[in-house]
Parts: sequence; structure tokens; C-alpha cells
Amino acid sequence: MEKVRLTQMVKTAGCAAKLFPFILTEALKDIDWYTDENVIVGFSGKDDAGIYKINDDLALIHTTDFFTPVVDDPYTFGQIASANSLSDVYAMGGTPLNALNIVAFPQTEDINILKEILRGGNDKAKEAECVILGGHSVDIPSILYGLAVTGKINPKNIKGNDTAKPGDILILTKALGTGLLNNSIKYKSPPEEITKKLISSMCRLNKNAAELMVKYDANGCTDVTGFGLAGHSMQMALASKVVFSINVYDLPVLPGAFWAIKEKLLTRGDKSNRTYTELNVVNSGNIDLAKEHLLYDPQTSGGLLISVPEKNAEALLKELINSGDEDSKIVGIVGAPAPDNKEGMIIFNFSN
Repeated sequence: MEKVRLTQMVKTAGCAAKLFPFILTEALKDIDWYTDENVIVGFSGKDDAGIYKINDDLALIHTTDFFTPVVDDPYTFGQIASANSLSDVYAMGGTPLNALNIVAFPQTEDINILKEILRGGNDKAKEAECVILGGHSVDIPSILYGLAVTGKINPKNIKGNDTAKPGDILILTKALGTGLLNNSIKYKSPPEEITKKLISSMCRLNKNAAELMVKYDANGCTDVTGFGLAGHSMQMALASKVVFSINVYDLPVLPGAFWAIKEKLLTRGDKSNRTYTELNVVNSGNIDLAKEHLLYDPQTSGGLLISVPEKNAEALLKELINSGDEDSKIVGIVGAPAPDNKEGMIIFNFSN
């Protein structure tokens, strides 16, 4: 196989390639979506995955995710896309069971590129003990890869985005900046130490973080992906009818992210995510413009944003760090709406 640069074969990379959230919202509305009494989680809360009840002790989690290449190496791209697809099951507190490949590939290209993408996806699914049963492919100019994943969960143990409680502590388990740094791979030549940390983060499953948040009785969770920290925390706060107060200077940041901002390697998601959240975000203190970009940067295979009771927060954080999720940090608190704010508000504190 000749050496290829997958990022040069597509316009946009990873979760930054998502439809703009306001466009997607418009497309979904006014459709009479069929449902039944066994649907536990559907469209209404913009949660990470759908959940369908089988019986009182078993429900199935359904999710799908796919995107364009974020790195040049096919095998690594397959791993990242697979980890990202599995993440929504983990965000609900569930266990992946099986998956189907979703593939778009121009068949005039070297078929070994596709084989390496699929091999990477399978190896990551194997790490998650998730069986890939088959899939579907189309021949189009753009390369796309991901999975449709089915997981399982006890309906009593769901960690939704609508169950954060006032007084909870917010923990973020991966560092921010993947959108910016993926753009740096496409348009620049970042140092190896920067790309190594970036790829390690995107390839890491949220499996450990999910198991630990269940162990420490987290109330709610979402994963941070294409709508950025601002967008996903807003969705969670709205669904939970609470207010999030997030300390910007406490956020974990990938090495090289501020360099990428300085190089103006912003994704198109920076602007669309600002538009999506503008009515629900309040900045407090003197805004650091570079750090502000991190709030709206679309994340690919990002971490979990966990809402956990204060009494369990430090123990959860310690075990996360000691067991492989070393970038985990306490980033804020959950509060009840007050007369001067509203449900779903995100307060970003720019104070050291």
C-alpha cells in the first residue's frame, strides 16, 4: 500500500463534519416520529443514544456515529472512529454488545486503505468486547467510517443527560482541543509529541470512565463530541433543568491546542457551536479569547462530562486518574436556576 494522507482526501475532519446543530434541529422538527411505550430515551432530550426497554431488568442502547478521516494513517483512523462510535453507549453507563460497520469509500482507491480502516475499527471494538456482525458500504468520493452500536443496560441504572442534580460536581475525563489539532494535521505539520498525545486521547475508550462513574453513583453524563463542551453541557443542563457553572481555567487542554489557535486553525464548528448556544451561555470575568475557543471546539472521541454527587467526586477523580484517565479534572458544579438565570444556562467562569 502506498503511503496516503487521508486528511487530504476530505473537506472536513471528524466530528467537525457534523451538520450544524441549528440545521439538524430544523430538519428533525414537525415530523411525527413513531414511538411506543418501551422507548425510554428517544429524541426529546437530545441524549447520547436511544434506549429501548426489553423487560424490567434489560434495555437496549442504540447509537450510530461515523465521520471523515481525522488522521492520515488508515488503521489509526479506524481505531478512532470505532472508539468514538462506542462512546455514546458508555456515556449512558451501558455495555456495548455488537456493532455494524458503516463505510463510504471510493472503490477506485487502493482497497488496502479500506482494509486497514476496518482492521483498526475491529481491533478497537475487540478491546471493548463488542462483536462486529457485518455492515453496509457505498461507493462515493468521500471516505467515511463508523459503527452502529447496540449495548445493554439495566433501566434502573441509566446515566442520562437529564438527571444532573443541583450540588453535583462536574468532572471531564479527556482534554479539549481535538478539533483544532485535527485541523493542524490536515493543514500543518505539528510536532510528533503533539500528535502522539492527540491520537492517544482519541483512541482511548471511555470504558474505564463509564464503569467508574457507575461505581461512584454518578447522577448523569454526556460525552463531549461535535457540539463542543458548550453545546453538550447546554443540552445536559437543559434536559436536567439546572445551571452549570464551569471554571474555564480548570479545563484539561491537549498540548498544542493553544498553538493551533494562534495559527488560526479553527474548525467551522467553532462558529456554529457559538450560534447554537448563544442564548444559554454567560461569561463571567475577563474573557481569555484563546481559552474561549476551546469551549466551542468540536471534539472527536472526546471524554465524558460526569455529574456526580459531591461526596463521591474526589474519590471518583482519584480513581479515574490512577486507572488511565489521567487528564480527568473537576471542572465545575451544578446549581439550581435562580431569579437571574434560567434552566439550561451555562456560566463560564474566566477567573483564576
